[in-house]
Amino acid sequence: MQRYVRSAALAAAGVLMAGLAVGCGGSSDGGKSDGQGGKGDAKGGGKGLASQKLDWGRCEAPEGGSAPGSEWQCATLKVPLDYAKPSGETIGLALIRAKSTGKGDRIGSLVFNFGGPGGSGVSGLPSFADMYGSLRERYDLVSFDPRGVGASEGVRCRDDRTTQAAEEKVDLTPDTPAEEKAYFKDAADFGAGCARGAKKLIGHISTADAARDMDLMRQVLGDDKLHYMGISYGTELGGTYAHLFPKRVGRLAMDAVVDPSADSVGHAENQARGFQRALDNYFTSRGQDPKAGTKKVAKLFERLDAEPMRTSGDRKLTESLASTGVLVTLYSKETWPMLTSALADAEKGDGTALLRLADAYNERDPSGRYSTQSHAQRAISCLDTKARSTPEEAKKRLDRFREISPVFGGFLGWDTAGWCYDWPVAGQHDSPEVSAPGAAPILVIGNTGDPATPYEGARKMADELGKGVGIHMTWKGEGHGAYGNGSDCVDDTVDDYLLKGEVPKDGKVCES
Repeated sequence: MQRYVRSAALAAAGVLMAGLAVGCGGSSDGGKSDGQGGKGDAKGGGKGLASQKLDWGRCEAPEGGSAPGSEWQCATLKVPLDYAKPSGETIGLALIRAKSTGKGDRIGSLVFNFGGPGGSGVSGLPSFADMYGSLRERYDLVSFDPRGVGASEGVRCRDDRTTQAAEEKVDLTPDTPAEEKAYFKDAADFGAGCARGAKKLIGHISTADAARDMDLMRQVLGDDKLHYMGISYGTELGGTYAHLFPKRVGRLAMDAVVDPSADSVGHAENQARGFQRALDNYFTSRGQDPKAGTKKVAKLFERLDAEPMRTSGDRKLTESLASTGVLVTLYSKETWPMLTSALADAEKGDGTALLRLADAYNERDPSGRYSTQSHAQRAISCLDTKARSTPEEAKKRLDRFREISPVFGGFLGWDTAGWCYDWPVAGQHDSPEVSAPGAAPILVIGNTGDPATPYEGARKMADELGKGVGIHMTWKGEGHGAYGNGSDCVDDTVDDYLLKGEVPKDGKVCES
C-alpha cells in the first residue's frame, strides 16, 4: 500500500536508479485549533542543545548507494525526542551540506526538504545539487533526514520478504469479503510492525516535531532566520514551521504545494483528480481521446485484477503494481514515452516494463531490497492526521472516487480507510495549521499540470498563510513541481527571491 505524494526529485530518482530503458507536534498533542501543539517561541526548543557544535566530516555511503563527492559534509544534530521534555532523551538527525562556493556574499544556509513524507534529504540533495548551482553561490546547501527517516532513527515496519508478499497477494481494490479481510489485516499488521520497530519514536515523528527540529537546526547552523525550499510534502512542513515560528521565517519557497485545507479524504480526492488530469494530458499529447485512453487502461487493470500478467522474471504484474507503474510516469512529461512503451508491452501480454516502473517508485532494487521510505511516510502521516475512516465509509466513497478517476479512484478510495487502519497511536489534527501572521513573504508556486499536488492547493496555501505572507505564483506547465522543470521564468523568479530578496507580484503567471 502506497500513498502517492512524492517530490519530483524522488520520483525521478527512483526511475533512474532502476536503470530503466523501457522499449517510478512537537509533543504528541496538537490540532488545528492550537497549531500543532501550540506556538513555538522565537528561540525554538531544545534549550541547551542550541549551543551544540556539529562535527562535520566526510559522508558515508547510504544503504544501497554510493558516498557523495568530497564537497559534501555530514554531521549529526541532537534533538529532543519529546519537545515537551526539552532536557530529556535525545535522538540524532542526519544532516548533509555543501558549503557556499563564495561567488557572492554568503546569505546563510538554505535548508531543503524534498517531500514524502519520508524522503531522505541526505541522499537526495547530492543527486540534484546541479539544479541548485546558482543558489549555492550565496548559500550553504543543507538537507537532512527527518526523524523516523533514513539515517535519522529510521522507522522499519516490515522486512523485504513480507513487503514483496503483500505486493503480490494483497488486492488494493478488494472485490470480495475475503479480499477486504486480507486488505485490512495487512494494514493492521503494518501498523503493528511500525509500533514494534519504532517503539517510543512512533509518537514523536510528526510534521510539527520536524518543524521544531528545523528551528533548532537553524540555531545550531548560526542563522537568525530560516531560509528554506520545500517541495511537495516539504511545503506542508514549511507551512507548519511558518505557523510555529513566524518571526523566524527568512526566504521560504514552496513548490508542488500540498493543500493545507484538505483532510485525508480531501487529499485523496485531490490526487485522484490530479493524476487523472495528468493521464488525460498524456493522451491528448498523443492525439488520442482521453476518455477512450482512460477506458483502455481501466480495462487493462480489470484483466490484471482477474489474472496477473507474466513478466520476464519469476514475479507477475498485479493490478496494484500496474497502477503504480502507470502513475510514476505521470510525475514528469519526460517519462511519458516510458508509459507509451510499457502500455504497448502490456497489451501484448508482457508486464515487465510496468513492473520495473513500479519497482522504481517503490524503491525496490533488483535483489529484492526495499527502502523504508514508505514506512516513514505512513508512520508520519498517520501521526499527523486524526482521520480513521472505517471500511464501510470507504465503500460509500468508491463511486465518487471512480467517477473522478476510473483508473486511480478505486485505489485512492479504499486508501482513505486502509492507510491508517487500526493505527497504534492517535493522530494530531484534521488538517495542518499554516497561518503565519507577521511572517516575511513566502513564495508559493503552483503548477497547473501537477498530478500529485494539484494546482489548486497552492492558492489555498497562499490564502491560509495570510494576506501579505503567501505570495502565489502560477506556472502553466506539466509534471510534479515547477523549479528546475524547464521554465526560465520560474527559475529566475525563485532565484531572485532567494538570492536577492525580490518578492514577485502576487498572482504572477509563468507560461510554459
